Order: sequence, then structure tokens, then C-alpha cells
Amino acid sequence: MLATGIDRFFTSSDGVRLHYVDAGRGRPLVLVPGWCMPAWIWEQQVAALAFSHRVIAFDPRSQGQSQIATRGHEPGRRGRDIMELIAQLGLPRVVLVGWSLGVLDGLAAIAEHGDQRIAGLILVDNSVGEGPAPSGASRSRFIPALRQRREPTVRGFVASMFRTPQPPDYLDRLSRDVLRVPLQASIDLLSYPRPREYWRDAVYGTRRPVLYAIRPNFAVQGEALAARHPDARIEVFEGAGHALFVDEASRFNGLLAEFAARRAQWA
Repeated sequence: MLATGIDRFFTSSDGVRLHYVDAGRGRPLVLVPGWCMPAWIWEQQVAALAFSHRVIAFDPRSQGQSQIATRGHEPGRRGRDIMELIAQLGLPRVVLVGWSLGVLDGLAAIAEHGDQRIAGLILVDNSVGEGPAPSGASRSRFIPALRQRREPTVRGFVASMFRTPQPPDYLDRLSRDVLRVPLQASIDLLSYPRPREYWRDAVYGTRRPVLYAIRPNFAVQGEALAARHPDARIEVFEGAGHALFVDEASRFNGLLAEFAARRAQWA
């Protein structure tokens, strides 16, 4: 349990017990973490924003405290899990915040189920299918490394997510949570069977406001998104790592609160 939140569970329509942390009151924010990451990585957002918002940090299937699933590690099912979480909470609309793989899970949710229950999208540091396709070289190296040297590969990946130094026990805890995800599930999560156009069509298929919080390597995609989407804003975190909401938590939290107050479509 995060310091300011309550652990809760619900069962998905295909029988998987899913965990989330529920904190605070007010306009709801649903936070979806990245590849194999636990909900508690959002701890700085929960601590700062639960004073003024209802903050729900989600553990996707097989991640964090959610049940290890034997199936469903693909975008359609994981997007459905997000929509079932929102329905479980009884919320008419939420600001949906997805980081890394959580960007794709969130876009799959609206692609398959529409945006009626979405007040706005915050997409954090992953592709939205714009511009030239990135090289697949890093993935082609990473998956064999996971198979052959899983623990050092995971620990190296976790450490690489941050630009600011993190305590060794924090990095160790994160790494152990990643290693809890079964190897094949972790590989399946890196191999989403969708063309890039699927993600691009999803983000342009909604007229809900979008905040795209990214590092400079996604700037070209950000410029295209800002030019083509009627209500998209781009924020580039020049000095942060992939987990930019940890490296620059105060800035990120301020942007999230401002987005929820001024741009999200609650009505």
C-alpha cells in the first residue's frame, strides 16, 4: 500500500484479480505504469495529488500486486482491463495517465471502447505512432538478453530509467517487482501485435484534450501531434530520464493538476 492510499482489488471479466491503490477525493486520475512496473512507482504523484484529487494507481495484470495471468498480455485485453477498472470505480469520467507501455494500453482502451469515460489523456514518454518508425535494434537485443541473462538485464534497465540518482533499495525493490512478472509474459508485453497506425489512429480518433509529456527523442512525434490534433499540448523534459515523473516530480505533478483543472472535459 502507498502511504496515502488504500489497496483495493476487483476481478476482470476474464477472471483475473487486479489491484489498484485508491487515494484522496476529488476529480479522478487513473495512473497506468509501464512495462512490468508496479503501481507504487507513482508514489510521488499519489502523495502530492491525493490532497486535491482522487488518485487511482493501477497494477495491470501480472504486475505489482495483481494476479499473475496466464493470458491477456496484449493490448486489447489490457485496454479492456482499464475500462473495467473505471467502471468498477463507478466514475463517469477520468483523466487517464499512461506511461511507457501504459501509453499503448491507454490508447488501446479508447480505440476498442471509445472515450466516453475519458476526460483527458496524459501520455508519458512513448510513441504515438507518428513520424518515422524507430529502429527495432534495441528491442531485438533486449529480448535475447532477457532470455539469457534476465536478472542483470532487468536491473540494468531499471537503473537506466532515471537521470537523477535513486537509492539502491528503491532500485532493488523495483527490479524485484519487474522480475515477479513471468518471463514469457514480459516478452509478450514487448511484442504488441499492432501496426503503428493503430496507435496513431487511436490518438487522433479522440477529441479529448491530450498532454504529451516526453523526452527530446520523441520531440518529432510531439510536433506532429500538436500540429494535427485539435487539443494537444507537448511538454518536453530535457533533463529527465524515461521515468520523468520521478526525476522531475514537482513539474510533472503541477502539469497534471493544471491539466485536470483547466483542460480536461469533465462535462
